[in-house]
Amino acid sequence: MHLYRTHTCNQLRASDAGATAKLSGWIFRVRDHGGILFIDLRDHYGMTQVVVHPSRSFFEALSKAKLETVITVVGEVTRREPSTVNPELPTGEVELVANECIIEAASEQTPLYLPGDEDGAEDLRLKYRFLDLRRDRIHKNIVLRSKIISYLRKAMEAQGFNEYQTPILTCSSPEGARDYLVPSRVHHGKFYALPQAPQLFKQLLMVAGFDRYFQIAPCFRDEDARADRSPGEFYQLDMEMSFVTQEDVFAVVEEVISKTFKTFSKKQVDATPWVRIPYRESMLKYGSDKPDLRIPIEMFDCSELFKSSGFNAFAAAVKAGSVVRAIPVKGIKDKPRSFFDKLGDHAKSLGSKGLAYLVWDGDAVKGPIQKFLTPDELAELARMGGATDGDVIFFLCDEAEKAAKMGGDIRVKLGRDLELIDKSVFRFCWIVDFPMFEKDPETGATAFSHNPFSMPQGGMDALLNKDPLDILAFQYDVVCNGIELSSGAIRNHLPEIMYKAFELAGYGPEVVEEKFSCLLNAFKYGAPPHGGIAPGVDRMVMLLAGEDNIREVIAFPMNQKAQDLMMNAPSDVSEKQLRELHIKIRGQELQLPV
Repeated sequence: MHLYRTHTCNQLRASDAGATAKLSGWIFRVRDHGGILFIDLRDHYGMTQVVVHPSRSFFEALSKAKLETVITVVGEVTRREPSTVNPELPTGEVELVANECIIEAASEQTPLYLPGDEDGAEDLRLKYRFLDLRRDRIHKNIVLRSKIISYLRKAMEAQGFNEYQTPILTCSSPEGARDYLVPSRVHHGKFYALPQAPQLFKQLLMVAGFDRYFQIAPCFRDEDARADRSPGEFYQLDMEMSFVTQEDVFAVVEEVISKTFKTFSKKQVDATPWVRIPYRESMLKYGSDKPDLRIPIEMFDCSELFKSSGFNAFAAAVKAGSVVRAIPVKGIKDKPRSFFDKLGDHAKSLGSKGLAYLVWDGDAVKGPIQKFLTPDELAELARMGGATDGDVIFFLCDEAEKAAKMGGDIRVKLGRDLELIDKSVFRFCWIVDFPMFEKDPETGATAFSHNPFSMPQGGMDALLNKDPLDILAFQYDVVCNGIELSSGAIRNHLPEIMYKAFELAGYGPEVVEEKFSCLLNAFKYGAPPHGGIAPGVDRMVMLLAGEDNIREVIAFPMNQKAQDLMMNAPSDVSEKQLRELHIKIRGQELQLPV
């Protein structure tokens, strides 16, 4: 017989009754029923009930053992009494009556109560993450993550992609977040950077002729944490393709991600092709470039109507350059006044001066601003918003960007508060046609708005003959249930277009040649048209696991302050290490301002 087990704690069934089995695992629960111990023994695979009679020599030792003690048990598999069968467990029809037992490793009192459903304090969970990972929900999340990554690899290979590894120690590059810097011991005063993404390398692989690249790539960004973003390190399904259009990239992503979500969830997944929503339309209808399409609310613009209306507060603002955004909601006319007041207070907390509204009640229209509008104007608003009896339309007036942001927030709040969000579906969309340039709000100068290395729609002709603010780029985001899974683009592979695009953003050729010399030089030797994207693995797993926080699907995450409480990182290093790197820690009084 094997030293530790003949079966896992998830294998024994009624058909094994009468057999001798050996199990090893952790003591998960202990119940004392009339002097007989009933132990739930847990391992990676599942749980089996072990019965220990008081006549056994090891009974006293087990009765004193703490939860999470590791034991090996040999015994006879017996059927449970019908009244004690546990239908929640695959092993619930049987139990192991212990004849022999060895305590492999005793446990102290655990700082976390693992059988409980409560998560407990996050910092405590992260400090003792090795214990937290034993909890069933978290354990299953990490196993799910492993299976999803394995599936993604096979799905990409089925699409003709090969996996190539790119460097972890590289140079600092302007990806949009702070780099993690690594000092060089050999090259004094020089630094490597951990890659924010394999962006330049995967494009160079295309220039090198590899055609279809992918990688489950670790990425490092020194940025603040949030529910859908882990500080420090994250993983993405990085891919790049040569001789492709935007639609070719979409087809691969839709095939791989759609099948992944269908394989690992019972929820309904949008049929492909997924809806394409231009950026400006998304901002108008949803107030966001990552809209949650499960919420059946679409905003609309009614600035022109209010511009000539008798509602002077809006009319004057529109004439001064503001816009009016309307948020129509079906069937809520009977909500109490407090509902509308609280929503108005919420709008004010976002920076709005207030939240106007109209209520369609039978043949009448009611609300604080009804008296300022003509019957024709009310009828036109009803037509624009599809309002009928029982419906309400809310109105925001502000600068376009502020109105969009506030409206998007209120739309999501209404979706949650009114329970309009269908939690049984995954709704996907592509956000396309991002502006190539925008006006810097501080200087008024033309600046890149999204990704400076994207191909402008219309190529060089657009750069030469269009207003920069009217130029669109072949840039795209894929969004699921209001969470951005990834940004991507068809890349600019022509040096002359790169020079011109940077010129419009105020950068001379010397800047391009200094900061992006490697990519620029590669493009001078024949670069294929190429494009790609990199959906976030952590975010996909979070959605498929039904978690609201990305740290629940990462084995060893940092906390919100980018600290690893279990390994005590970041930590001090020795003076000897610093000397080898020619680094001196400056005193607090000498530190430069952040």
